[in-house]
Amino acid sequence: MNSKIFGYVLIIAFSLSGFKENSSLENPPNVILILVDDMGYSDLGSYGSEIATPHLDRLAFNGLRFTNAYNTSKCFPSRACLITGLYSQQTGYHESFSQPMRNAITLGELFQSKGYTTLWSGKHHSRENPVERGFDHYSGLLDGAANHFNPGLRRTGEGQPAQKGLKKSNVTYRNWVIEGEVFNPYTPKSKDFYTTDVFTDYALAWLNDVKSNKPFFLYLSYTAPHDPLMAWPEDIEKYKNRYTEGYEVIRKQRFKKQQQLGILPKNAKLSKAEHPPWNTLTDQEREEESRTMAVYAAMIDRLDQNVGRVLELLKKQGKLNNTLILFASDNGGSSEVVSISNGVGKIGELTNWKSLGKNWANVSNTPYRQYKNWSHEGGIKTPLIAHWPEKIKNKGGVSHLPVHFIDFLPTLQEVIQAQYPKKFKGTDILPSPGVSFLPQLLGDESERRDTPLFWQWNRGKAVREGNWKMVAYNNDWELYNLETDPVEEKNLMQEEPEKAEELKKHYHEWAKQFEIK
Repeated sequence: MNSKIFGYVLIIAFSLSGFKENSSLENPPNVILILVDDMGYSDLGSYGSEIATPHLDRLAFNGLRFTNAYNTSKCFPSRACLITGLYSQQTGYHESFSQPMRNAITLGELFQSKGYTTLWSGKHHSRENPVERGFDHYSGLLDGAANHFNPGLRRTGEGQPAQKGLKKSNVTYRNWVIEGEVFNPYTPKSKDFYTTDVFTDYALAWLNDVKSNKPFFLYLSYTAPHDPLMAWPEDIEKYKNRYTEGYEVIRKQRFKKQQQLGILPKNAKLSKAEHPPWNTLTDQEREEESRTMAVYAAMIDRLDQNVGRVLELLKKQGKLNNTLILFASDNGGSSEVVSISNGVGKIGELTNWKSLGKNWANVSNTPYRQYKNWSHEGGIKTPLIAHWPEKIKNKGGVSHLPVHFIDFLPTLQEVIQAQYPKKFKGTDILPSPGVSFLPQLLGDESERRDTPLFWQWNRGKAVREGNWKMVAYNNDWELYNLETDPVEEKNLMQEEPEKAEELKKHYHEWAKQFEIK
């Protein structure tokens, strides 16, 4: 076993007998982890977008932005990785979400060990109920995706809600949870129901009940802007004419803004377009595509509005300064298209299940290549914002440190001074392979990662060591130097055969633990 790849596990495993507190924090910070769904690298204003995201931008420009943060390219492996600090292959979530996460503790269990109130609102792409894994409160979607306006049965006076999983005349409904109790189907009584708003409502209600002298951990896990693309009419109205210029114009505008913001290497270029020229579309196609992107933008706009609601409450309670807020997306923009026979009506409405599609996803992932499900940069790169007024030194700064979802648990473990167990409730636990990025939050600009990072989901796989990255889809390996080629367009497999073999060896040594080819 390669000591360089696996020796780092010893760094994290500094408790051998279960949870024990290192010391009491005099003023323990609150922590909020915000995760969104299927949002690309360039979809926030602070990462290049034209979409109005003032609240998230305020967090970014008064906090720290990471430009090399990575997820796993797919919803449920990313979410399992984020909440456990383990690669999804270690928890058994690299192929299915139908079983308990093994070998792991959760962030809820970590924070409970330090006396925190633990809260989870929103999506959990799993069959495990979070109230059984360290969370005092959980309400949300215990599934992958659902109708944003009504995840259940048709309500009087409305059309049939578009639902994924149609089987002849029967619909496979998604599991919804309220305070730990599972409902299937769940049909909200109020016609003002909208997932993004409701997830925030759950969170705000709990935050209002948290005792003033007790710290909290809130995991706010939104399903937007994952399809079905649905948004409130007033939000769509803001963008109804914004995208009539087409893919090329918006993508170039985003790239130019990214350059001005300093979130791309100076030598970065805009990767070759993977969408057709806008002028080759028919008038009807352009109208539909413009509406599609307008609804997608409206969903992100509404996300930002709800983040603003959380910030307003924290400020009112006097807790904002001592709250660490982390924001990320679970994979890159999605080129997946869901086709269902019960989708009718206008794009953005309750009765129509619409997906973003490859062309706008190419814009979403500016300037990178590929999409959700790929291990290229466009599929695995996420915006990552950290905001903590009392502690972050380089406010408004940008960090180019490579950060992976496996690093979140070690970071938060260090933030709250918790110890990591070798066993939990009598079960062996694997140490996290992640590395804390707390030093970067506190002003240390040195490069701390000296171990490779790995990816594997479905037909995509990759390994990154330093600035070298080898990536494949359908087993066709490609080699890139991200320092000279950040957007992965110059394949160096022929020019650098020794480096290719070295990285391939690292990958296979990692993958063989899980019987992955």
